[in-house]
Amino acid sequence: MMLKYIIKDLKETLAYLPYGIMAGAVVGLLLNGLNARRERKGKDTFPMAGLMAFSLYLMIILVITFFSREDGSRIGMDLELFSTWGTNARNHAFVVENVLLFIPYGFICPWAFPWLRGFFRNTFAAFVTSFGVETIQLITGRGYFQVDDILTNVLGAVIGYVIFWLLHHMIQGFHRPDLRR
Repeated sequence: MMLKYIIKDLKETLAYLPYGIMAGAVVGLLLNGLNARRERKGKDTFPMAGLMAFSLYLMIILVITFFSREDGSRIGMDLELFSTWGTNARNHAFVVENVLLFIPYGFICPWAFPWLRGFFRNTFAAFVTSFGVETIQLITGRGYFQVDDILTNVLGAVIGYVIFWLLHHMIQGFHRPDLRR
C-alpha cells in the first residue's frame, strides 16, 4: 500500500519536470555567456552541467514545496521527533518521499558547488536548506513545519552525498594512471 502512494506521488511530480527543464535552460544560457566572458579574461569557468542540474532540481523542489499549494492550506507545526512514522501507510509514504526528495540534493550540490564536497559541509547545507523550506512553509501556510521532514531530508542528502562520493572516487580512480592495471 505504501509503495502505491509513493509511485502515485512520483508520477505527479513528473508534471513539474518542464518547469525544472526551463529553469535549467535559462541558467545554462546565462552560464554560457558568463563562461565566455570569464574565458576571455583567463578565469576559471563555472561548472555548467552541475549548475544546470542544480537549477532544474531547485525549481522542482520549489514547485513541490510551495507553488503547488495554496496560501494557508496547511498551517501548523510539529516539533515531535518521529511523530509522522507509524500512523498509517500514507504517512509512511510521506516519510520515504522526504528522504527521496533530498537524495538529488546530496548528489548535485557537490557536483555544482565544489566547496560542498566535504561530508559535513554538504550535510550542513542540506540542513539549512531543509530548515529554510520548512520555515517558509510555516510562514506562508503552504506546509507544516515538521522536525521529521528536516531529519528525513538530511538523511536523503546524506545518501545522495555517499552516492556522489563513491562515483566521484571511482571516476578519479579511472583517470589516475597508477591505479590502472
